[in-house]
Amino acid sequence: MNKRVAEWADRPNSNRILAGLSFAESSFFPIPPDVMLAPMTLAHPNRGWYYATIVTIASVLGGIFGYFIGLYGIEFVEPIFAEWGMVGAYEDAQTLFSQYGIWIVFLAGFSPIPYKLFTITAGALSMSLPLFIVASLIGRGARFYLVVAFVRWGGKHILNMERAWMVRIGWITVLLAAIYYFLG
Repeated sequence: MNKRVAEWADRPNSNRILAGLSFAESSFFPIPPDVMLAPMTLAHPNRGWYYATIVTIASVLGGIFGYFIGLYGIEFVEPIFAEWGMVGAYEDAQTLFSQYGIWIVFLAGFSPIPYKLFTITAGALSMSLPLFIVASLIGRGARFYLVVAFVRWGGKHILNMERAWMVRIGWITVLLAAIYYFLG
């Protein structure tokens, strides 16, 4: 798959495909943009930061779309959550929002937690849209720029480890935030 994605990186519309995947993943699609971002960065390391910017902006725009899905269409989305077996995760997201507010958007944007659950929940709970956008920019930007930094630093070897490390770093971030919250 990495070879195929690397070939896509040379196509004239690769940036649009990357942006489309990033947008969709933030609101309704299950595959994260990391699967294209990392191999595209490996194929063209000098474009990595540009790719991270595209992914971040498209992801936040997709998050805003997810926010409006939650704000205006949650009654239509809840059956889909049930079909996908995500009702428990959605209820957990609601609980986290009531406890941690905007911080949970930042953590969801950075961590391996499905971001789309939190974009939709933010809208369903009428969270402040400007705060949602800021937290999304910081969380998603940190995640995607970190992916590019890892790939540029580690090259091909990091691609095999990148997913596992990003998941670990994401969960460590969640854990540290929880410790800070409870002890701070």
